[in-house]
Amino acid sequence: MNTVVSPGKSFPLGATVYPSGVNFSVFAKGNTAVELLLFDRVDDSYPSRTIPLDPVTNRSRHYWHVFLPGIEVGQIYGYRVDGSFAPERGLRFDPQKVLLDPYGRAIARPANYSRVAASRPGDNCATALKSVVADVSRYDWEGDEPLRRPFSRTVIYEMRVAGFTKHPSSGVDPVKRGTYAGIGGQRPNWITLLSTSCWRGLGSSATA
Repeated sequence: MNTVVSPGKSFPLGATVYPSGVNFSVFAKGNTAVELLLFDRVDDSYPSRTIPLDPVTNRSRHYWHVFLPGIEVGQIYGYRVDGSFAPERGLRFDPQKVLLDPYGRAIARPANYSRVAASRPGDNCATALKSVVADVSRYDWEGDEPLRRPFSRTVIYEMRVAGFTKHPSSGVDPVKRGTYAGIGGQRPNWITLLSTSCWRGLGSSATA
């Protein structure tokens, strides 16, 4: 394993694949330290390699970054971030918790995944979701193409999936309420009409 690392670049954010390795960059404000964790398997209870990021050489203002030679597509990774724990100020840093890359393109889910474990004291390596290095240029879009609509003419409607069909009055199958399946699958006509008329009325060009 190549243990040599270089400072890397702050842009682009996320894990970016290059012929010689991968550049990792994440935005973190108000923290004191960041560690990049590499895993051999998604169910591993500890990382195979931990890379502490130097606040001098691996940080550009609020962006922490590092370039790792030899890393390839499919590498499982995560972060640990240290800092103040002051909920009254909105700060809940916990250096024992594995964090997803908020700019990652793929996620791996361990067999014993536990969302509850993330809120309890202690290490959660074995039960945490983890990010996966992905090369978007290899993705098969199945003929789908960009709309090529300029941002000056774009209105994005951000919908909360859970709330849209969670209530029994939605008429959606109880098993599918509050899920993506409840939105995209078979649903009462009124939901289709409401959502369509609402989006059109707002002038929405995309839904997120």
